[in-house]
Amino acid sequence: MALAAGAALIAGVVFALRDADGGGKGAARATAPAALPPDAISATSRPRPGSPTTATGEFVTARSSGAVIGKGSDPRRFKVMVEKGTGVDAKRAAAEISAILADKRGWTNDGEHSFQPVADGPSDFEVKIATPDTVDEICGTVGLDTHGEVNCDAGSQIMVNLKRWNTGSPEFSGPISGYRALIVNHEVGHRIGHGHETCPGKGKRAPVMMQQIYGLKGCVANEWPYSAKGRYIGGPAVP
Repeated sequence: MALAAGAALIAGVVFALRDADGGGKGAARATAPAALPPDAISATSRPRPGSPTTATGEFVTARSSGAVIGKGSDPRRFKVMVEKGTGVDAKRAAAEISAILADKRGWTNDGEHSFQPVADGPSDFEVKIATPDTVDEICGTVGLDTHGEVNCDAGSQIMVNLKRWNTGSPEFSGPISGYRALIVNHEVGHRIGHGHETCPGKGKRAPVMMQQIYGLKGCVANEWPYSAKGRYIGGPAVP
């Protein structure tokens, strides 16, 4: 996520050495660092030309509140925040994340969960897109070493490494929009109570809760928790 990455993308409340996941077969080919901790996703790739190398540590919150997404009676409020200097437009990022959550293949499919983008006031979680240095610093506060390459969860913060947002992951062969969906769906899956899952069988679609970045184990990369027909795409739970 990575964006399944391997985290080690986001359960509902407490995380400490929790996730750093993301995605599958990526828009950019790369080699994973040798010894990542079990709760940090591993994927390296080159940043796009012109990607920032100096962190500012300052965030802009997307000024885009919206209607509740989904039919659940207790919507989770979320903010989208982007580090200054990344070149990522906060409002566009918020719109993309909201569209992922609103997709019929997403977590609202079951009719039990709902989400609401907010710009002000309290929130249940924040999605923060940040430079590698800032991700490393914030993830380090909960004991995760993200190596300048990966995403993580730190308290209520979903920290998305700018490299992952811009270039994807080596285990995700689809478009970058699909990889971003995997990041969001994996991490939000944790927040609503889902643990990690593994491949259900060769040739089948990988569960979105699988740490796909560590290898697909015969499955096919997939970024959605539900099929277009409303079937949950799951697999055996990982102990």
